[in-house]
Amino acid sequence: MPGVIEEILERWSPRAFSHRAVAGEDLKKIFEAARWAASSYNEQPWRFLVGHRGSETYKKIFDSLVEFNQGWAKSAPVLILSAASKHFAHNKAPNQYAIHDTGAATAYLVLQATALGLHAHSMAGFDHDKARAAFGIPNEYHVGAVTALGHLGDVDALPEGLREQEVSSRQRKPLNEIVFAEWGQPAKL
Repeated sequence: MPGVIEEILERWSPRAFSHRAVAGEDLKKIFEAARWAASSYNEQPWRFLVGHRGSETYKKIFDSLVEFNQGWAKSAPVLILSAASKHFAHNKAPNQYAIHDTGAATAYLVLQATALGLHAHSMAGFDHDKARAAFGIPNEYHVGAVTALGHLGDVDALPEGLREQEVSSRQRKPLNEIVFAEWGQPAKL
């Protein structure tokens, strides 16, 4: 649709990553973008653990992935694990919006990566308890998601079952299925 920010339209979640490293300056820009996401009470409840291939952080994140995701994520040069504080810092009240806000920060991160010519693929397929234990993440934090980040790679390097999915057209539900005036009634836009 004309007028939609180009990076939103270009963003997608590939599984084919190049082994090419991500420049440190690009990572700084990506996390700076995440830092500017909106959050309830400007709490900024997100925390990101970032691992470069070959580092101990990368290994811990990778080891927490389910086998299916390990099969393709092993080529990504950067793995990121998100977490979100369960309580507001200013009054210790439960922060029911922390995961939402961390998702917003991750979206900014992904869009900045897209603007830099990089790609990201967030995933839920990992062992949250294993990741929490590996990093000593306090119970006061939700474990969020893992995001693979890097340059686009060769589709033919993917396991056979994923190649077709990688090149298939992207699909999105029509607006009338997701934007309502009343529950189940499409809004008039």
